[in-house]
Amino acid sequence: MILRIVIILVAINLIIKIGNKIINKFVDKQVKSKLSFSLDPQKAITIGEVLKSVLKYTVYLVGVALMFYDVFAKIPVALASAGGFAIGLGAQSLVKDLINGFFLLFEDQYGVGDHVTISNFSGIVESMGIRTTVLRDFTGDLHLIPNGSILEVTNHSRGDIRFIVDVDIAYEENIDQATNLIKSVNEAFEEKHKDKLRGHIEVLGVISLNPSGITIRVVGRAKPLSQWEMERELRKEIKEALTRAGIEIPYPKTYIVNK
Repeated sequence: MILRIVIILVAINLIIKIGNKIINKFVDKQVKSKLSFSLDPQKAITIGEVLKSVLKYTVYLVGVALMFYDVFAKIPVALASAGGFAIGLGAQSLVKDLINGFFLLFEDQYGVGDHVTISNFSGIVESMGIRTTVLRDFTGDLHLIPNGSILEVTNHSRGDIRFIVDVDIAYEENIDQATNLIKSVNEAFEEKHKDKLRGHIEVLGVISLNPSGITIRVVGRAKPLSQWEMERELRKEIKEALTRAGIEIPYPKTYIVNK
């Protein structure tokens, strides 16, 4: 009995390792393939993670059944029926996770590497199994979310993402001069980051009048997950251009009047 359990455990680990290597080879082949009928890289990686999950659960279930086959065979029918009923009740959430996981994959709601919001959690999908989705947020925390509890998903990685840069200038400055300067910065920025930008960066114009200055809004679109980098870089380059041109950015001032 003990020898059989040891042999089965070794076989389980061996099968899972070999299976994972085969799945990884399949995923790598799909990622590198340039054929029109091959899967796109993200889809291939997602399916690979799901296949690994299916393999693991299947091998473990079969292994446990083989290890305790003699024990199960000697259990009375009435006791086995009661036990099966109890296991069935406990397995409802597992079945729900499996079914919902299948639909999440089938409907392509998200994949590995996507930036998503699930319930109260937002982050990058690290892996997607047949029972759980693993999400890492931007603070580094890892969230394991049962697929059965996923009711609403917001996918931030499908389509281009808008970013906004608001530029404040003092009331004393010429609005048209500042706008033209920003447009020239945008043109140079587009050429520099054309691999991450989508379309042209637009200057919407004055959007608000503040106590010490006015706000000019600049809007662009970038590929998913690069919008924050584009926003930071563009804000920096506009600030440097305004400084070189002598266009003042508003700040609190105190005037002392002697009477």
